[in-house]
Amino acid sequence: MSGAPRSDVTFLPLGGCGEIGMNCNLFGHDGQWIAVDCGITLEQAPGALRPSVQMPDLSFISARREQLRALIITHAHEDHLGALPYLWEQLRCPVYATPFAAAVLRHKTRNRRGTLPSSLIEVEPGERTALGPFDVEWLPITHSTPETCALSITVGDSRIFHTADWKIDNDPVVGPAWCSRRFRELGEAGIDAVICDSTNALRGGYSPTEGQVAAGLAKVIQSCEGRVVVGCFSSNVARMQTLATIAAKTGRYLGVLGRSAAGMARCAQQVGLLSRDFQPIHAEHLGYLPPTEVLAVATGSQGEWGAALHRLLTQTHPDLSLDAGDTVILSSKTIPGNEASVARLVDGLRARDIRVIAADDSDEPLHASGHPCQGELADLYRLLKPALAIPVHGEQAHMAANAKIARDAGVSSTLTGRNGDLFYLSPTPGVRRRFANVGRLAWCEESERLIGVTQAPSTVDA
Repeated sequence: MSGAPRSDVTFLPLGGCGEIGMNCNLFGHDGQWIAVDCGITLEQAPGALRPSVQMPDLSFISARREQLRALIITHAHEDHLGALPYLWEQLRCPVYATPFAAAVLRHKTRNRRGTLPSSLIEVEPGERTALGPFDVEWLPITHSTPETCALSITVGDSRIFHTADWKIDNDPVVGPAWCSRRFRELGEAGIDAVICDSTNALRGGYSPTEGQVAAGLAKVIQSCEGRVVVGCFSSNVARMQTLATIAAKTGRYLGVLGRSAAGMARCAQQVGLLSRDFQPIHAEHLGYLPPTEVLAVATGSQGEWGAALHRLLTQTHPDLSLDAGDTVILSSKTIPGNEASVARLVDGLRARDIRVIAADDSDEPLHASGHPCQGELADLYRLLKPALAIPVHGEQAHMAANAKIARDAGVSSTLTGRNGDLFYLSPTPGVRRRFANVGRLAWCEESERLIGVTQAPSTVDA
């Protein structure tokens, strides 16, 4: 569709539409806006030791910040909140987040010497918030980090559902299990449009639960004889809880290696997400234990330079050394683009006779994605029964697949696009291509400032 039909509610992605990561979305009505998420992405330049931290260009909304009622953080992942320490001063609006996401934002802001929002308001999952003309219901939804919320946004007679990142997990280990009751109620009441995560839309079936991963990790770790180090994404609090439980059952002590993982664990403990048996020892004590008593969770499962697993590979970690016969488990998927760095990590460890078990190659479930596969997407569309579906959080192939799943599940209209396209959600669906200037900013460590990376053409006239 094209042109400029009249509409009560519009949707404008500034990041995360046509790409995975760097999510930032705007919802508009009657000259007022709310923003949802403000994240980063990491770009690895050829030959560079460290990836570049990049984030969306917020010029469109920063020029209209007097019309911006609030920014909502749906959950605590870097690609949804990581840009705020750098960019909040451009917006200077109230920021709303669940307690865990707020704790993580405070932690990230301190570490990056950024600016913490002067008005950071904590909202419990299940609550409702009035933001100008927008009435927002925070709906608990399962994902790979706790307290993730989908958003039901009501404006006048229109209801929009923004999924954020999600999956169906009936055994999430930390936090409440998937519950479809409220989604079904909203579907029966009528939903004009769903903005939906597309990350796993090319994968059939359903993603494993965290409970299934816990069983798989327990089986593998029980068979290990030496030290065991498990690499996983630092934001996966459930995986850390699982390893604490396994440590207690196998006579091992759990240690946390890596600043980001330790920071996330502290944030989760602060808001009461981890059980009382989560009692990791200080990392510096791991080196004094017999090998059969060591279990560590470590950052760097993507082969990142300087992360804990990289330092274990190069034998430069200050707290722990690995020997032949020890085991490293990669409880993560290899993110596209990281294949070479992961291969270097795996090959280097195996060259030292350290056993490496990668989730990608294991018969046991050692990792679960936090995003919906095709079965989960179809189930959600059948529950919500929206008039319109707009896939986001994916590249073009992911979004096209998501749109097809929506149509096959009975959704009458779908629209796909890219950052900067203005989508009309109600009453008449439509899209105006390249409406807003979009691009990327990169954080330059040397000069401690933001620099422009890319800029797309625009037809902004407002």
